[in-house]
Amino acid sequence: MATEARFRIERLKTPLGEIFITSTEGAICNLEFADTEERMQKLLARHFGDIELEPTKRGPFAKALEAYFAGDVHAIDDLPVKTNGTPYQEKAWAALRRIPAGETRSYGEQAKDIGDPLGARAVGLANHLNPVGIVVPCHRVIGADGSLTGYAGGLHRKRWLLEHEAKHTSLPLFREKK
Repeated sequence: MATEARFRIERLKTPLGEIFITSTEGAICNLEFADTEERMQKLLARHFGDIELEPTKRGPFAKALEAYFAGDVHAIDDLPVKTNGTPYQEKAWAALRRIPAGETRSYGEQAKDIGDPLGARAVGLANHLNPVGIVVPCHRVIGADGSLTGYAGGLHRKRWLLEHEAKHTSLPLFREKK
């Protein structure tokens, strides 16, 4: 008889507001801002079905995210994730994790990276459905013209994350092109 996976949820206060970290089987399966809790519920249901969330105390995922927000922007680089997306989404999300902190890519560049040079819109949709924001850094993808585009947590958070990462790497400060 197979055992049912346990899903745990942690709350963490950050400079961008409270976030929820959902994990199962030793991996993060969802990370959402508290004000987008409805999105969290929809994505968890889409990728994992009907689950129950068990509140848990601060664990290694929250500690890594605290370090990230404190300036160690590489503290989240190797956190394990379990996303249960489609094969295309998984490829798109893996490409996001290859974008170094402090750098950005366009949707077209991300599409080329996964072997779909005409798939900018498709990777945009996959990024929109990314259940593990920040750790799977969809905030590092910008418009081809350098402008900030789409982010489920809000463009003000995307801008903050890019500026935070640039400040804590040796790269120039992110400046949105207008």
